[in-house]
Amino acid sequence: MGESGDGPGGAPVGKMRFRRMDEGTDADFQVLARVHQQNLALLPDRLLKMLSDLGSDGAYPVDRLAHSLQAATRARRDGAGDEMIVCALLHDIGETLGPLNHGEVVAAILRPFISEANHWMLAHHGLFQTYFYARHLGLDPNARDRFRDSPYYDQTCHFVATYDEVSFDPDYASDSLESFEPLVRALLAKSWRPPT
Repeated sequence: MGESGDGPGGAPVGKMRFRRMDEGTDADFQVLARVHQQNLALLPDRLLKMLSDLGSDGAYPVDRLAHSLQAATRARRDGAGDEMIVCALLHDIGETLGPLNHGEVVAAILRPFISEANHWMLAHHGLFQTYFYARHLGLDPNARDRFRDSPYYDQTCHFVATYDEVSFDPDYASDSLESFEPLVRALLAKSWRPPT
């Protein structure tokens, strides 16, 4: 970006002049608002690129992109709503950034655009999925039961059992990434809540 403060794609956004945020002017924060709007406009492309860049260390039966496409395809074929399909598609994009809390990573990114139920589901899906393999690692397969009182417990159990844990099948015929792009773009174009 040059002195003009060009934003993504070269669109001019101006330049904030403060050295401390508490010294900023209305004009400075109008620039900040434009920067946020441009970043929001680029978010679908960035998330789709993160998804398409998901690879594998060769240990899984399929790479992480194929896993994500399988999960989203299963949700679509199950008649899930568009928001759930996008959650299934993007549920593991945080794997490389937060291997110990990848669900929280994607939940934080999508929070302004999704329901409280889907946010909770994404944030907790990693722990809920351990139900299917914890015994092999000497862990408690019922660790998720500490959340049994959550109104989103059953939804999260359904998500991991129906879309996530079953989606490592090299023979499964998934829909293409391109077929999901309109859903991602529509979800991220929704009115969003500013962070609190």
